[in-house]
Amino acid sequence: MPELPEVTALAADLNGRLKQRVIDRLSIAAFSALKTFDPPADALHGLTISGVSRHGKFLDIAAGELHIVVHLARAGWLRWRDSPPPPSTGRLGKGPLAARLVLDDGSGLDITEAGTKKSLAIYVVRDPADVPGIQRLGPDPLDPSFTEEVFAGILGGQGRAQIKGVLRNQSLIAGIGNAYSDEILHVAKMSPYKPASMPPDDVARLYEAMQSTLREALARADGLAASELKSEKKSNLRVHGRTGQPCPVCGDTIRQVIFHDSTFQYCPTCQTGGKPLADRVLSRLLK
Repeated sequence: MPELPEVTALAADLNGRLKQRVIDRLSIAAFSALKTFDPPADALHGLTISGVSRHGKFLDIAAGELHIVVHLARAGWLRWRDSPPPPSTGRLGKGPLAARLVLDDGSGLDITEAGTKKSLAIYVVRDPADVPGIQRLGPDPLDPSFTEEVFAGILGGQGRAQIKGVLRNQSLIAGIGNAYSDEILHVAKMSPYKPASMPPDDVARLYEAMQSTLREALARADGLAASELKSEKKSNLRVHGRTGQPCPVCGDTIRQVIFHDSTFQYCPTCQTGGKPLADRVLSRLLK
């Protein structure tokens, strides 16, 4: 899933390609992807795009008085086309294509989603705040107003909730997902199961890890085209997605915990005092 650094880079790349361009149409291939009906998608015809921005993990393409808001979910992505799209073949909704944004010269954007579990969402709205997920967003961790004191207040309010889940909760902090929460906790040398309410020294260490991890990823992604972002992210992750490989800091074997719909990775030596964390799925299988 693209997270704050990748979505920021996608917005910058698309802004350079789309700003001041005129929309011909937004064609929906997977009808389940379009979550709104008023205003209709055909109201976009003839509108000039004024810019592309980000709200958490949501992309916002502003055109006239309307906004096309896209959440790429776990398996969504964007592909730029310099030429008109090929004629449609096959049944709508079959295959990875979810929608096409076509400009007046035929170029445009393909919005795709891999896999069978379809979670990608597209909204055509008058105000981005009309999107329920944007309404619920917490503060952006890279906004100047997101200080260590603000962060401490968020953590303190979550009590004994596990810090891994708190970092991923979009209603508390916008833009951090499974991958970068793993990376932040590894940099902070902190267990994913640590309670969110923690001493001030730990808050300071975690805040610094969050800022450095996200800003370094943002710097690496800056200027990259959408086609390059996935490989850039994967090649620079320290623990996430690297189960069984050596930790780049201490050399211990990176472990994982499996949940019903996700996994996370960590280093026992760096983060949990050398103790492997309980893997609930694995434990059930071994019974």
